[in-house]
Amino acid sequence: MEVQNQFEHLSTRSGFNKALEHFRSVSEVIDHIDEGRNLADVLNYLLDEKEIQQQQILPTVYALLHDKYGYAFRSHTMEKSLTDFSYILKELPRWKAVDVVLIYFHPDLGAQVINPKNEDHFASLNVLKENELFTIYCSAGNGKDAGKKEQKALQTLVKLLNGAKVTTPDILLKGKFKAKTVEFTTEEEDIEEEAEVEEEREAVEEEAAPEKTEKAEPKEAKKRRMTPFYSIPVTNELFHNGNVEAWKKVIQSYQAKHPGLDVYIYYDGERIHDIHSLFKWGKVKHGSTILVAVAGEDIQDVAKLQRYLRQGASPQFEAFLRYPVNTILNLF
Repeated sequence: MEVQNQFEHLSTRSGFNKALEHFRSVSEVIDHIDEGRNLADVLNYLLDEKEIQQQQILPTVYALLHDKYGYAFRSHTMEKSLTDFSYILKELPRWKAVDVVLIYFHPDLGAQVINPKNEDHFASLNVLKENELFTIYCSAGNGKDAGKKEQKALQTLVKLLNGAKVTTPDILLKGKFKAKTVEFTTEEEDIEEEAEVEEEREAVEEEAAPEKTEKAEPKEAKKRRMTPFYSIPVTNELFHNGNVEAWKKVIQSYQAKHPGLDVYIYYDGERIHDIHSLFKWGKVKHGSTILVAVAGEDIQDVAKLQRYLRQGASPQFEAFLRYPVNTILNLF
């Protein structure tokens, strides 16, 4: 059914420019895929180079893997938590018969695109928790028994994500989709071509944009990453209100220094949104461990943050409370 306002966002200069940038990005991705690169490798590279935004990931994946290239796919909800990815990283590079892309719906970072044959893509994943969602895409190309290979790959990868030690089926061992390290280099010819495309784009924008001059919007693209989880031991006899206030002071100081970074706190397998809940009913006692992680684009001062949080969870927490209530400490 035709939607009457489906092109309404193109009526403004900012909307038109965003759409145009997205189309150019998708065209660039297609060029890389046609050269034999994995979509996850390409998208993560473009995110790192700030050439695309996080919110472009899912539309690009669906447009290319689903509509254009017709990859087989399957959704999978984790049946149990998985912390050891070594077996997956051992077996998947042997899958030369299929190209595989995982979409992991991270509860804090959003959709993450993973090439399971690329060890680097698992670097920021500490645990895949029970009930979290994946979508698995795979393609065996247009050769003989392609559909059979794709279904076997989907079934086997689901078992691996469930923690099973499954040996790679023989049908997946031979093919053109060899795991490889791909360098994204720009030749001088590519630079000149990009300059010409940029001039053409600017000319199109000037012709299509409304006469009213609008303030250019800042580029929002960023690749958010998350550190591993760091264990903070509770060395006070109880993680009580004083420890909570100390942690609030430390985290407030950290985020004042690094406003683009977020501090995530986990306890007993759950994310803690309200730090005060950690001392309710005295549930966090001496010897307990609280997990923290930092997420953002340019992560800094993590070791110092850990040191202050350890002190905040110890009997020395009062050092952070010797200042007026609204004072932001200069710790970082």
